[in-house]
Amino acid sequence: MDILSLPFNRRIGLARSDRADALLSLPDDPSYGNHLGTVHAGALLALAENTSGEYLLRAFPALPFPVIPVVRRVEAKFRRPARGAVHSRADTPAPALAEFLSTLLARGRSRIEIPVSVHDTSGTEVLSATVEWYVAKAE
Repeated sequence: MDILSLPFNRRIGLARSDRADALLSLPDDPSYGNHLGTVHAGALLALAENTSGEYLLRAFPALPFPVIPVVRRVEAKFRRPARGAVHSRADTPAPALAEFLSTLLARGRSRIEIPVSVHDTSGTEVLSATVEWYVAKAE
């Protein structure tokens, strides 16, 4: 699956980040603006959710069976107003990834939490989030 090919993501202009330390990005565009002249919370949340999905796809590029992944929960904290282009990154400790995969292979379903951070053009962290995914074997 290519995250960028999903209709919603094409509509919002989601892109792979050109920064080595980031996964995805949204460009500096007034269409992402809110009533304060900064990047809208919805745009930041969409970026965070998609970043967690992209991270999972990269962490598990080939599973032995098809799966259906769905977001179960998102917890986010808006840390600072975002200005300009925004870039995101995600990281999960190796033991959590191993436990997720072990459970998925044994039970056909598993959950995993993916921490995500979003930074604006200045490098300021503007949002931190944890996205919980439920992944089940497709039937």
